[in-house]
Amino acid sequence: MRRPKKYQSGEATQYITRKAALKKLQLSLNDFRRLCIIKGVYPREPKHRRRAQKGSSELKVLYHAKDIRFLLSEPIVWTLRNYKIFARRSGRDRAVKDFRNLKRRLALFPELKIDHIVKERYPTFIDAIKDLDDCLTLLFLFSTFPSLRLIPREQSAMCRRLTIEFLHYIIAAKAIRKVFISIKGYYFQADIKGQKVTWIVPHYYPFKPHAKSEVDFKVMSIFVEFYTIMLGFTNFRLYHSINMAYPPQFPEGVMADSEDILKDESSFVSDRIAALNHELLRIDKQDEEDEDIEIDLELLEQDGDSKRVLKMKQEAQEIRKLKSLFKGLKFFVSREVPREPLVILIRSFGGKVSWDKTVFDGATFDETDETITHQIVDRPSMSKQYISRDYIQPQWVFDSVNQRNLLPTNKYFMGVDLPPHLSPFVDSKRETYIPPEEKALHDPSLIETHEQSDAEEDEEEEEDETAQNLIDAQLQAAYQEEKAEFDADMQNLDDNEEDGYEDEESADDDNEEMDEKEKKRLEEKSNMAVESGTVHKENKRAQHKNAVEEHRLQARMVKPRHRNLFRKLIREKQEKDKEQWLLKKKRKNIDQAEKITKKANKKKAKKIVQ
Repeated sequence: MRRPKKYQSGEATQYITRKAALKKLQLSLNDFRRLCIIKGVYPREPKHRRRAQKGSSELKVLYHAKDIRFLLSEPIVWTLRNYKIFARRSGRDRAVKDFRNLKRRLALFPELKIDHIVKERYPTFIDAIKDLDDCLTLLFLFSTFPSLRLIPREQSAMCRRLTIEFLHYIIAAKAIRKVFISIKGYYFQADIKGQKVTWIVPHYYPFKPHAKSEVDFKVMSIFVEFYTIMLGFTNFRLYHSINMAYPPQFPEGVMADSEDILKDESSFVSDRIAALNHELLRIDKQDEEDEDIEIDLELLEQDGDSKRVLKMKQEAQEIRKLKSLFKGLKFFVSREVPREPLVILIRSFGGKVSWDKTVFDGATFDETDETITHQIVDRPSMSKQYISRDYIQPQWVFDSVNQRNLLPTNKYFMGVDLPPHLSPFVDSKRETYIPPEEKALHDPSLIETHEQSDAEEDEEEEEDETAQNLIDAQLQAAYQEEKAEFDADMQNLDDNEEDGYEDEESADDDNEEMDEKEKKRLEEKSNMAVESGTVHKENKRAQHKNAVEEHRLQARMVKPRHRNLFRKLIREKQEKDKEQWLLKKKRKNIDQAEKITKKANKKKAKKIVQ
């Protein structure tokens, strides 16, 4: 039997370097990178890098040999090779000035079709929905880009159209469940076919070019090329699932992509938002109540699953209520407020929205409309106000959606300091630091103790003093009552003794028994008197010492082979405790600073009044 040579089996044959893969596929580095992104083939990290690199200690990019063999049978490899042939032949025609032949070659330019790859990577429709998170985030980002050297205008326009089509489905299906404002943009989470899809809509800022070392737009453009095909298929299926015509038809002047609109950034954004405020055509018109198919969960109820079914019923009721959260409400958005996320949210939950038609296109009613219930303003004051509507800040819409209920508007009036905007994507039962505002949301009994003004604090101090005085008075009255009863009993005892002197010879034994019983009863009654309690102070030093001793005993019980794991767990716990302590300390300092400023403002106000 022949002895196998070194590096001819095992990991050395399972991995292949990028240089060897390029040689095997006969492609350039750019074409190979494009092929790998479209097919979903990425570098792998071997378990033993030195063995996989056949003894070499140099860091190399490694791929699975099976993946490279998989790429050999891909039809678009020949299309990528035809690009090289086309570039060489068209360059020769241009050099010899054979423009007739060059025109013929340009008409036969090889087209790269990746429809079959989308079907290959996502065999079922649910698989495509599960992978929508990165797709939507990237396409929403590219939809705000201008025309760049590596990003043609056609690509960004296609991203804009596909994202608007997707948002129209979200609005029609009322699929949004959570939303959050962050420094990156607006986080949205929707329930699509039972799958949670989360994406980011970036804040709109004028585009600022970046250096090539910071962002590689060429690689990102390849991802966009694949994701546009994928989202197009997904939109087609989603529209037909709710009886909507695809592609959607927008009114004239909207989504026209004319040269004037593409040159002006404000017109470009205004045209996008106007398209979102347009009602699309449905194939089969139905009432909103008929669209929600009610599932009779009582048929699923069993002996052991009753709690789970009750939870499902409660969740279904909350979602049904959430879908009609803004039904019957009309919102008017002022010109300083970002309109796109508000239009998405308000229309998704049954509300109507408009803005100043003299500034932006797509308005449906004027500011003078008396049926407007809420006006969204982001300025400290307004010269003209209507009594029939509430003037609120934009955060009210986001917080109402997250709480699945219309919140009171008094905390969101113009010029009012807004409450903290809490993220709905965190676990409410986590072991880390939880802000008091979040605790108050889950435990309504903490609401009154959390948010208080200085006047309320003064009133509470007075109430505490009066309550303490009342308790002292009650204790004193109870003590006086007990003392009066005790004196009355003693008086009765003396009277009985005087009467007993007259009949000493007839009832001596009976009096002695009665005296003993009375004495015991009075002693027990005196022990039942109310006394003021004493405060028990805990010794923190002793508690810390006991905790350290318990930790040492736990460490001794750990086996030597598990000691490193135990130390890692203890270290993680210490880091969590330290982070929680720092956050509590930070919050305490913020609260103290707010109290100091409130007191200072209160003193100034008193001086001004005087």
